[in-house]
Amino acid sequence: MWLIFGIGAIVFALLNVTTAIKNKNAERYRFLSLSLTALTVCAFYFDGASRVIKEDWSGLMDIMPTMSKALWVLVILSIAVNSVSIFKKKRLNEN
Repeated sequence: MWLIFGIGAIVFALLNVTTAIKNKNAERYRFLSLSLTALTVCAFYFDGASRVIKEDWSGLMDIMPTMSKALWVLVILSIAVNSVSIFKKKRLNEN
């Protein structure tokens, strides 16, 4: 489930940037992208917690070390990409 949320977050982040470049309103895409990013983190945590409950230690050892680092990178990237439309809008208002 977290993979679906993550892909959705990336798609809406790209829509956010392309809409901001065209000087259109990108707040909806930014909201959807950041919301899906948060849901991705929650779903990933839920996946790990359910593996602990089932005592699937080999599954945890396979997935958690690599995916937790990737999740950190992708969340930071999502925040950075989604901030493009905010700074672009701010720059347009100053001119």
